[in-house]
Amino acid sequence: MNRPLSRGRFFLVWLMLGIQSFGGGSVVLAMIRRAAVEQYGWLTEAQFTRDWALIQVAPGINLIALTILLGRRVAGKAGVFLALAGLLLPSALITVLITLLYSHFAERPEVRAALRGILPVTVGLGLRTSWQMALPLLRESSREGRVSFLLSILLIAGCGAIAALWGRLPVVLLLCGSGLIAALYNLYRAIRTGSHPPLFPPSVKAE
Repeated sequence: MNRPLSRGRFFLVWLMLGIQSFGGGSVVLAMIRRAAVEQYGWLTEAQFTRDWALIQVAPGINLIALTILLGRRVAGKAGVFLALAGLLLPSALITVLITLLYSHFAERPEVRAALRGILPVTVGLGLRTSWQMALPLLRESSREGRVSFLLSILLIAGCGAIAALWGRLPVVLLLCGSGLIAALYNLYRAIRTGSHPPLFPPSVKAE
């Protein structure tokens, strides 16, 4: 699935992402997804969604973890450094410059109006990216059957509602709870269909 890129070209891809990374995490995630899935084919839609889900249970900044993962997968150990440098250096420099300018013009009414206009765009991009990442999951669940599809819908809607109502609830509890429900259902489904692998494979003897 990967399209080979030179290290210089790989660094330039992330450099352009860093230069354009305005609008917060949801916007940057949308750009990374577009580059990785649509432009360069490093991952399929389903692979990107699974990697993003895996990153959610790791501590630290999710976008940094995603950058490290993609850098390692596409260009090896050097890719980790190239991806991080390309993403972080220009965005850090631009952020410092914008902060300095904002401190001088923050009270101007046109600046406040511009910020109010930017917020809906970032929300919209975040919703679009969430929908694109949910599609592979929903397609796979639909192929597994109606119950699996409904369970996916309920988990998406239920976790969203819980996060909205109890904003202080630790995210890790939502992630672990949702993962446990999905794992138990998959186990039940596998046992019911007889496709569950044995606890101890034939080559391994239980002591």
